[in-house]
Amino acid sequence: MNDSEIAEFECFQDGSWGSSRLPDVHVDRRDFLKLLGGGLIVCLTPHSAGAQESGRGFGRHELPKDVAAWLHIAADGKVKVFTGKVEVGQNIRTSLAQQVAEELRVPFDSITMLMGDTEFVPWDMGTFGSRTTPTMGPQLRTMAAAAREALMAMAADRWHVDAAKLTAADSRVIDPAAGHSLTYGELTRGQNLVKVVSGKVPLTPATGWKIAGTPMPKVGIRDFVTGKHKFPSDIVRPGMLFGAVLRPEGFNATLDSIDTSAAEKMPGVKVVRDGDFIGAVAPDVYTAQQAVAAIQAKWTVPEQPSNANLFKVLKTATEPGGGRREGHLTGSVEQAMATADLKLEERYTVQYIAHTPLEPRAAVAEWNGSNLTVWTGTQRPFGVRDELMEAFNLPESRVRVIQPDMGSGYGGKHTGEAAIEAARLAKAAGKPIKLIWTRREEFTWAYFRPAGLMEIRAGVHRDGRLVAWEHHNYNSGPSALETPYEVPNQIIQYHPVKSPLRQGSYRALAATANNFARESHMDGLAHAAGMDPLEFRLKNLTNPRMRAVLQAAAGRFGWSNARSTPTRGYGIACGTDKGGYVATCAEVEIDPAARKIHIRRVVEAWESGAVVNPNGIRNQIAGAIVQSIGGALFEAILFSNGRILNPHFAQYRLPRFADAPQIDVVLLDRKDLPSAGAGEIGIIGLAPAVGNAIFAATGTRLCNMPMSPSAAVPGEPASPLKC
Repeated sequence: MNDSEIAEFECFQDGSWGSSRLPDVHVDRRDFLKLLGGGLIVCLTPHSAGAQESGRGFGRHELPKDVAAWLHIAADGKVKVFTGKVEVGQNIRTSLAQQVAEELRVPFDSITMLMGDTEFVPWDMGTFGSRTTPTMGPQLRTMAAAAREALMAMAADRWHVDAAKLTAADSRVIDPAAGHSLTYGELTRGQNLVKVVSGKVPLTPATGWKIAGTPMPKVGIRDFVTGKHKFPSDIVRPGMLFGAVLRPEGFNATLDSIDTSAAEKMPGVKVVRDGDFIGAVAPDVYTAQQAVAAIQAKWTVPEQPSNANLFKVLKTATEPGGGRREGHLTGSVEQAMATADLKLEERYTVQYIAHTPLEPRAAVAEWNGSNLTVWTGTQRPFGVRDELMEAFNLPESRVRVIQPDMGSGYGGKHTGEAAIEAARLAKAAGKPIKLIWTRREEFTWAYFRPAGLMEIRAGVHRDGRLVAWEHHNYNSGPSALETPYEVPNQIIQYHPVKSPLRQGSYRALAATANNFARESHMDGLAHAAGMDPLEFRLKNLTNPRMRAVLQAAAGRFGWSNARSTPTRGYGIACGTDKGGYVATCAEVEIDPAARKIHIRRVVEAWESGAVVNPNGIRNQIAGAIVQSIGGALFEAILFSNGRILNPHFAQYRLPRFADAPQIDVVLLDRKDLPSAGAGEIGIIGLAPAVGNAIFAATGTRLCNMPMSPSAAVPGEPASPLKC
């Protein structure tokens, strides 16, 4: 996580294996290893390759250097891998297992991943920021390679040969000269279980990958397709009751009075009150919700901003201390603008949008004496554990958080509200409690992707060379704020703002907003200079990776033959974030009579270093493209005076099957480069490509997301919106 991502984050597994086969009580890790049976324990010296990475903690956390903390090789050759990263639908259970299998030289199906169970996996900051592949991948690869070396050393000791002359394959150590082999299970059974690996631990280069780098079906796919997999909202515990929570009438409301007598008279209902926290538990969900509905509460909701004055608020409601973070400054923009032949200054906006996960927040909390176990959907199991520790004044050893693979997050499940609420209800009821947020609660009380105001001015020479670039972002965040284009004179700044709505991480953070503004502006400059938008970009780019994705997307799309008409437009955009590069071409059909925009075809070229699982990345890109249609064309949270006005799917427009375009993904597999994360950057290219296509067809520049004429937002002119 880089500094800008941490700043932005501050602004704003298999679970069944962990929950059903393991004991319900808390188990010391030493006892846990006994449960796993005999196997291999490897320790890395500080000089081992990867040891520095494995020992690099965050804050007070020091990550373990012993391989046993990360993987266990059993006597039967089966391998269990432990990681604090979680599976949220991005398929990292598969890609991480591929990398371990590759380095350990074992069959892919011999790997079992234990993810996101705080009792048994090493501490982890969380699953976000596209960090799993570039950080956890090398971590587990190093541990697997160290274990492989230790096994080869054990075989060499037994055979009295040089370990360098041995090979490993298919869970065996082989002596090619003697023609015999030993399985990993035969080596670990009855052997000294502790091995120290010193010196450099070599990792297999991507050019030599046999399991990693190949298309691999999603682990456990049959369970997901058939409904056998248990999501957090499916967890059932003995004696479990159901909970519901009383919510305020609006944001920042204060409770004036409350009468719980009607709810308390309902059969099987227990009303829980802990300060301003008020809820009810009952034998079923319906009764719990009816009990909360029967509570008579009066609230005072203070006057608050709305969509109508949102961007005025964002421009003026800066944080204490000036609200400006040190930005990027080179040369003199003022002097360069004075010499520019062409100048363009515009204002771009994006609205708050909701994460809309398929599964709302859900948690099951169970107290066993003073020990607390919570099953919940979260991207930060250890972060939620810390929240629970603080809420109930418990030591770390008494709180366990288990994350069964959940129904998506998109950056929206970093916090542990549902876990804390379920635990409060469970403590009062003396029984396990399941709490599942309603869709209205998810829309209203979860955090949103930040709204943003971006102001850009730029100047170019008549030959199309950029000479000045000034970009200010208000509120949405600094991610991908700096320009990838070569400009000698720049001012780029992020301005934190006191947001009128609760906001937090969203897939790609602010890279979507910043890229929309930058690529729309670049398109405007290209047209002002009378140049082809692709030619204009290439003229101002020296980065070979960015140039490569642009040329790949344009080539597959047939950009040189694309000719826009008043009802059909073609647009192009590119961007970079979190170590990846993407270029997007879009074909858009415009129906003026029906005031509708249809995205007909999208080609997206992608490069994020060495590809671990081509199928996984293709799915990520296609999913990102479909998801980004919503924010580009019609998604927006409507709010007024502390209340959300569209808290249901019937009122909040999401992409539908009819909105999905023809999608063509071009993968540039750079085996000479480290693998970067692939979960987020695919979402940043569609909106500017579509906006640029609309301009090519109509001559109207849309500077406000959402862009669809049918998605007018209160306080904003009806789209199409001229800048």
